[in-house]
Amino acid sequence: MTPAGRRLPPVVVDALLAALLLLNVLTTHPPHELPVAAVLTAALALPLLWRRRAPLTVFAAVVAAAFVQWLMDVQLPADIAVLVALYTAAAHAGRRATLVAGAVVEAGVLLACLRWAPDGAFLTPFVAVTAMAVAAAVLGVNVRTTRAYLAAIEERAARLEQEREQRARLAVAEERTRITREMHDIVTHNLSVMVALTDAALYAQHRSPDRTTTAMRQVAETGRQALTDMRRSLGVLRTDEPDAQRHPLPGITQLEALADQMCAAGLPTRLEVDGSHTHVPATAQLTVYRLVQEALTNTLKHTPAGTRADVRIRCAAETVTVDVTDSGPCPPPPAAAPSGHGIPGMRERAAAYGGTLQAGPLPGGGWGVHTRLRLGSSGAASA
Repeated sequence: MTPAGRRLPPVVVDALLAALLLLNVLTTHPPHELPVAAVLTAALALPLLWRRRAPLTVFAAVVAAAFVQWLMDVQLPADIAVLVALYTAAAHAGRRATLVAGAVVEAGVLLACLRWAPDGAFLTPFVAVTAMAVAAAVLGVNVRTTRAYLAAIEERAARLEQEREQRARLAVAEERTRITREMHDIVTHNLSVMVALTDAALYAQHRSPDRTTTAMRQVAETGRQALTDMRRSLGVLRTDEPDAQRHPLPGITQLEALADQMCAAGLPTRLEVDGSHTHVPATAQLTVYRLVQEALTNTLKHTPAGTRADVRIRCAAETVTVDVTDSGPCPPPPAAAPSGHGIPGMRERAAAYGGTLQAGPLPGGGWGVHTRLRLGSSGAASA
């Protein structure tokens, strides 16, 4: 088989076919019949040069030339052009056009056999030529069907490739959003705590050196915790590393340590956990921890000294309710940062578990954050 790169162009193949038909008539007909035979052969063969661009028009031209040939009672080997035109029409046109073309050719076969078949031998040539016409039409239909099937496969492959690229881009975007949200929560919280502890240490350095030392140790521990959380969020901390064992993935159990940390930073925080949380998935517990962490960090940043915070977690079989309130005289302003930071980031975390975040001033003063996570939510997998 000729390699794909060495195949002749289709127009060259058609030109060679037409040339062979013309050459045949030039070498097989006597001189007195040559002009008529050559003209009819040209009328049959030359339209084949355009058969791929206009299959039905070429078929009509070839059939018309064959009918003129029949009227002039001239037999030519170039009649094979009719079968080529029929094959081309079947390969490029629809089913109805193929049936019409086949019927036209069959009518021509009948006329040709009636005129040129030997006496008493009508059936044999009729069946033989009919079989060739059917074979040409069937071959053309098979080519058209195969071409359509391959085109459908290529289209499906291209669509699947496009969908795969879209899924990859969405996954990258979701991962970037997750990392951005984690970095915001980790950096904002820990820096706020470190700033508050540093201010406390500077204030107490002359009056109480012991408290200064304790505060600075807490600053160092908070910084190490921040580094560990950032490495874990970026996927570079293995579970078998000492830091990973020392600082497990934050959850409801770590909320007590978070409350103590906020107390040390100057925000008295009371924690209340109702119900058992052992059945709550780790990702849902991380969401609860980040929601409380962000709410307390906002309170620490936007409220004056003397503000108190209350955290209440209620764990049920299918839900986890989170309430964070403070007693600040002025509510913190809603975050104006882009989606994925501050309160918008908290809403995204809650929405991953089918929850709706409510954040705003309380009737009696202060600021409150409330949400309820649904543990059976279909969106939990994206948390």
